[in-house]
Amino acid sequence: MNFRLIVSTLLLLGATTQALAEDAVEGYRIAVVDPNRVVEQSPQYDAAGDALQRELEERERTLREQQEQVAALQRKLERDGALMSESELQRLQNDIRSRTRKLKYARDEFQEDFVLRQNELRTKLARQVQEVVVELAKEQEIDLVITEGVVYFSDRIDISDLVIERLKAEFEKR
Repeated sequence: MNFRLIVSTLLLLGATTQALAEDAVEGYRIAVVDPNRVVEQSPQYDAAGDALQRELEERERTLREQQEQVAALQRKLERDGALMSESELQRLQNDIRSRTRKLKYARDEFQEDFVLRQNELRTKLARQVQEVVVELAKEQEIDLVITEGVVYFSDRIDISDLVIERLKAEFEKR
């Protein structure tokens, strides 16, 4: 008899808890944003890539020129090395070694600057996306927006297209 009372009470509590949970969920609006799709389809992403490319073109050209100069000196060494005096040969080898070291340092610095600038642009874009998501969530009275780690979501709660449209509109304003 005691056992039946306990089971009945647990079942009643379980049903009540489930009903309360369903009522609570019905009162909240949840949305999902695919951050990779939003970033890749935003005009800001393309503009940031173009800006980065323009910023680095001059340095890339300079590095290529320096590489060509080192290659020309190496060809000269191979072609004329046997005809040069010992001091001329030593001076040319030292020049090649020095320029090669400087070129390596410049390439490493270029690579570090590229990664740093790329991260700055990515952070700026992520901030813009987050601002748009927050704006849309407030406008549409969405209580929770999930971006990553979602196994499944329906198109009904995916606001990625809305975020992309808003980013495009903001980009066109600028």
